[in-house]
Parts: sequence; structure tokens; C-alpha cells
Amino acid sequence: MIIFRLVPILILAWTSLAQSAAPQRVLLDMAETPVHVPQRVERVVTIGPVPVLNSLIFALGEGRSIANGLPEFAKHPRWAYQTVFAPHISKLPTMQNPDNTPDLEALLLTGPDAVLTMDRASAERMRRAGLPALYLAWTKPEEVKAAVHLLGQLYSRPDAADRYVERFDDTLTNVATKLRNSSPIRPRVLYFNPSTLTQPHLVVEWWIKAAGGESVTDNGRSIESRSFTMEQLLAWNPDFLIVVSREDAEIVLREPRFADLAAVRNRRLLVAPCAAHTWSNRTAEQPLTVLWAAKQFHPSLFSDVDLAAETQRFYRDIFGVDLTSSQIEEILAGGPRVSPHRY
Repeated sequence: MIIFRLVPILILAWTSLAQSAAPQRVLLDMAETPVHVPQRVERVVTIGPVPVLNSLIFALGEGRSIANGLPEFAKHPRWAYQTVFAPHISKLPTMQNPDNTPDLEALLLTGPDAVLTMDRASAERMRRAGLPALYLAWTKPEEVKAAVHLLGQLYSRPDAADRYVERFDDTLTNVATKLRNSSPIRPRVLYFNPSTLTQPHLVVEWWIKAAGGESVTDNGRSIESRSFTMEQLLAWNPDFLIVVSREDAEIVLREPRFADLAAVRNRRLLVAPCAAHTWSNRTAEQPLTVLWAAKQFHPSLFSDVDLAAETQRFYRDIFGVDLTSSQIEEILAGGPRVSPHRY
């Protein structure tokens, strides 16, 4: 019995020695913390908002390196495209606990070359356990690009990071040029959860503005989520409402309290597209988010944009995956039909 108890400890010790013996280099994560990683990175684990972090790896064409499966919250159709972009992860175990904190024993037994997380405390905890954990976080365009550049360093793929950033910049520049040359009236936009009356993600504020809209919740806040009352919503009376799922759209259409809103009366209730992750939240797909939103807010100005073709080209050129026309149609319609999750 003692021998069986010792086996995991011996494995952990051997893994730690093997990792320390391999040639190492130092990267600075997005908290500017130095992290030692191998010269060649082949196995990476994502912890916490796994679909978000995986989307960044997909953007470098490195989905095959993901060494963990999806956590419980992501094991349903909403995140089905995760296993389209990285089919092997459907057979891998999760590396986190039910509360989305890292499962240290599983991680140490796996011995990844790097672990990615968006929680600073988790990164510190994993590093104390001897794991090469990198903290990533972003709320603005430059931070999205910085995160991809960091992963370009991690994978020794600066070319892939540059390709993504070039597509990101070109998309935003093209949209901004059309808006600047035409100076259209900016519609008032609310992205929200109708069940809780919250705007759940700070990142939304920049992409609504970049797409030629005026976010009614943009009050210069720095906190991730903003709550509001029904009275405030009625006072804002947005021209567009954007939700994360068809289910949320059904709530808005079903409940009488939303019926008098201009967006509802004028049929300007939008469901955000979803593939690797919901486009409206934190994801590597945010260049597509801006293009999609601009076409919704200013349809005549962007009538020459073939959104389906641009979406297909993005996933082919950046993610390295050819999607069918029916898959593109499903993504643009809001992805598979399931209930939303806070990530």
C-alpha cells in the first residue's frame, strides 16, 4: 500500500527533474512575471476560461499542442467548434476542479511545457508548485495583440503572431476608414444579459465603438461587469440590443418589460456569432466581431462586405481550418443552441 502511495510522488519528482534538465528560456507574462519554459514548447494546458484561451492558441495554428480537455461547463454544443479546431481534445481529461481552479496533481502528472490562465492568483499558485504558468489578460485591442505576441514567443512562432496581428489591424483599419469617410450617425447599442440586467464584459466597450456604435454602458468604467435597473434601460432606449444566445433573445421577445424598447420594436435584436468562443466576449475572433457589428449597425455602408466569405477566410488563414458554408452559417446565426455561460 505504501508503494502505491509513493508512485504519484515519484512520478511528480521525475517530471520536475526532467523539466528542469531541459534547455530553458525566460518569458515575461502579462503581469511582467518571469516564467521559465522549455526552448521547444509542445504541450500546453489552459486553465479557467478554457475556450477563450484555446482561441488564442488556435489563432497561432497550434491547436494540436493543447494537452487538456474541456471543463464541464464547456462540454456541450455551445463550444462544439472547440473540437472542430482541435479534435483531439474531446478525448482528453480536464485539468481543473469544478470551481475552475487548477487541479495541481493532474497538472503535475501531465508535466506541460506551459500553463495558460487568466487568473493571476492561479498563476502564482501553479508557479509555487513548480509549474510554468503564464498569466494573460486583456480588455483592449492592444492587449489582445500583446497576448498573441506572447504566445508567438512561447511557441517560437512570431510569424503566426504577426500574421494574426496584421489581419486584426487591417480589419479594424478598413472599418475605421469607411466610418471616417462617411461619418454616419452612431446608433446607441446595449450588449447585455436580460436575465440579470448586466453588461458582463468590459471588452465590449471598445468593439462597439470600433464598429461605429455608441455603447450606452460606456461610462469610463474599469470594472469587468456593470449592472443597471430596468428604469435605466428604458431611459437609454437603445437602437440595438445584442445578446449572447438565442435563448436570451427569446427572453427579450417574450417578456413584456422589454416590448417598448426601440430595438425590439424595430427588430434590431442581435445574437452574437459563436465559434471557438462567443465573438462578443473575450476571444481571438474579435476582428470578426468588429466587422460583423459594423455591418449590423451600418448595413448600407458595409453592403460590399461578404461577411460569410470573410469569416471563412479568417478561420482558414488564421486558425488553419477550412469550414463549410453550413458551418459558417451556423456560426453567424449564433452557434449551437444552448444556454450561455458567464465566460
